[in-house]
Amino acid sequence: MSDLGRKSVSDQVSDKLKPDSQKTTTEKLGDNVSQKADHVGSALQPDSQKSGTQKAADSLRGTSDDAADTSKGIGQQISDTVSGAAQNVKEAVTGNKQ
Repeated sequence: MSDLGRKSVSDQVSDKLKPDSQKTTTEKLGDNVSQKADHVGSALQPDSQKSGTQKAADSLRGTSDDAADTSKGIGQQISDTVSGAAQNVKEAVTGNKQ
């Protein structure tokens, strides 16, 4: 189970276990958007309101997040999420990866 507005830990693990080469473009796009949204949700939700499972998942993921992302403000994180999603849609439509 996940906290409200957060991706469940089991879904996160499932997304990571399936190789990208076996995912459809739609799955890749969905994974990227939901991962970014979960990162924003993690930043917005105070630790005191997180379940033990979400705290653990955020802590583990935090060790693999880029240090530059952690120093960004929430506005910049949201902007990056929207830009990344737009780029993924463009790639999905045109079939070109830049």
